[in-house]
Amino acid sequence: MRRIFIVIGLLLGASISQANTEIQNVFGWVENATLEPMGAKVKAKLDTGALTSSMHAVDVERFEKDGEEWVRFKVKVEDQNEKEMVSETFERPIYRDLTVRGAGGKDDRPVVLMKICFGNTIYEEQFGLDNRSDMLYPVLIGRRTIQHLGVVDVTNTFMHEPKCDENSPVQAFDKNNTDADIGS
Repeated sequence: MRRIFIVIGLLLGASISQANTEIQNVFGWVENATLEPMGAKVKAKLDTGALTSSMHAVDVERFEKDGEEWVRFKVKVEDQNEKEMVSETFERPIYRDLTVRGAGGKDDRPVVLMKICFGNTIYEEQFGLDNRSDMLYPVLIGRRTIQHLGVVDVTNTFMHEPKCDENSPVQAFDKNNTDADIGS
């Protein structure tokens, strides 16, 4: 009987060791990223407690275009390369609406698809638009995005520098796989 437990233990240990070596992308809890196509380098907090990513946006204005709901907004952030404030106005179709509930009450926010570069890959992901001017990080990355990035090492920061260009691979948003293997 003891031999069976030893064999089972060895098999489980080998499986866990193999799983750890298969982890390819490990990110710190704070990383530098670039907002595409803007190109501004920003600090992004990878927050496993948040489901949906969010980015700092001001002057958010909803409007209708070709029979669809759209939003116009300005992203105003400190570019970590230039150490100066930069801004750009975007127009995007509203992918969905997000209701956030907290101690301060209820807040409805539009969610749009935006592109962000981590490492050498561009990811198209869902971002809730919110005025984050009182927050330390202009971009918060939630689990829906983290599941495409890799693993978060909560003991490290700035493990990857964004190095995207026109030849970088793009992981397009997959609306059929946005909630795979994650809880709510």
